[in-house]
Amino acid sequence: MFENLTDRLSGSLRKISGQAKLTDDNIKDTLREVRKALLEADVALPVVKGFIESVRVRAVGQEVKRSLTPGQVFVKVVQDELVRVMGSANEELNLAVQPPAVVMMAGLQGAGKTTTVAKLARHLKERRKKSVMVVSADIYRPAAIRQLETLAEDVGVLFHPSSTDQDPVAIAEGAIDAARKKHIDVVILDTAGRLHVDEQMMGEIGRLQAAVKPVETLFVVDAMTGQDAANTAKAFNDALTLTGVVLTKTDGDARGGAALSVRHITGKPIKFMGVGEKTDALESFHPDRLASRILGMGDVLSLIEEAERNIDKKKADKLTQKIKKGKSFDLEDFRDQLQQMKNMGGIGGLMDKLPGMGQMAQAAQQQVNDKSMGQLEAIICSMTPKERRYPDVINNARKRRIAGGSGTQIQDVNRLLKQHKQMQKMMKKLGKKGGMAGMMRGMQGMMPPGGGGGGMPPFGRM
Repeated sequence: MFENLTDRLSGSLRKISGQAKLTDDNIKDTLREVRKALLEADVALPVVKGFIESVRVRAVGQEVKRSLTPGQVFVKVVQDELVRVMGSANEELNLAVQPPAVVMMAGLQGAGKTTTVAKLARHLKERRKKSVMVVSADIYRPAAIRQLETLAEDVGVLFHPSSTDQDPVAIAEGAIDAARKKHIDVVILDTAGRLHVDEQMMGEIGRLQAAVKPVETLFVVDAMTGQDAANTAKAFNDALTLTGVVLTKTDGDARGGAALSVRHITGKPIKFMGVGEKTDALESFHPDRLASRILGMGDVLSLIEEAERNIDKKKADKLTQKIKKGKSFDLEDFRDQLQQMKNMGGIGGLMDKLPGMGQMAQAAQQQVNDKSMGQLEAIICSMTPKERRYPDVINNARKRRIAGGSGTQIQDVNRLLKQHKQMQKMMKKLGKKGGMAGMMRGMQGMMPPGGGGGGMPPFGRM
């Protein structure tokens, strides 16, 4: 997400960040570039106008002029305004009510509502330790009910059955009653979508909201629809009492206009982002961290949180102890590290959050992508246990056998062995910190005290 916007903003802001003095001319030129970049990212025009004016007022004010590094302060002003436009801080779901707390999902058909219900159920179960029941009040699509049942089983939450001949209000009330009897914390209610906003749809969902009085009503919208996402959100917000927005398919949106427009146009916070197809691909929306990513400064806090969630602590501790005892980092350890990186969203997800990567991330991804990581795993799996533990025994005959078994070439095997040697050297340095987990925690040193999402200086070098 935001690749295009990041490239454009990084280029224009890099020119000004090194300026010792800001003038009306260089501010004017840069603001014109920023304006163009935002419009190309499909950010709504009123949002762009307000954004540029706020940056201009602050840039020509005392705040920047008195600074010893006005160019860098200007970049900070742009970052602060991005944060303000997107909502200042993360807003979690408010579940502080007598259980069950009802969360209602609304949105157009095809926005990813049903999948988002499952993702949110998993998020609440795993990260907020809540018991969850899901129910579908979509009486127009039997497939949606079956899909939700399958997803509920997949993420390990309760599913309340419903059918197309029932009334949506009766379905919702039945689920809430069942959840109360079973002492369930949260009921997530999936509702019917349409291909466009219409009176019948708004009437039905309005009646449903009035009947069940959900503590949260979330509007689910496809980020790839750009400005339309913001306009549709406004239509729903006018008809319903929305408490927040979930942006889906952000991994497929290179522009990011929806994220910058929705909050301004609806006045409602973006609470979550869908960042992939899997049920764990839901991130809490942190405006400060996202602003850092947009400006190419990375998002170290999210990276650390992801590491804490996904890295196998036992394996990390075992590796730490092994290297502390002077034992070498072998190919089985290398495979474990590859798998842990995969659990953290692959090389793309990792590099997107590293500070100062910018265009380097794209270049690096061409060299080392998730496909090539899968190939490395296949090569290691084609080795015998002895070869994995003692890579030095791998001679030419063994290389031929390994290449044949993994469907690769001998040069691929040689490349892996070379990468392993490099990783071995790095692990000697990181060994005392716990491998991948230590590396992630070590990144906290990149952040200023009480830091936000970025931490390295703007456009810092890796």
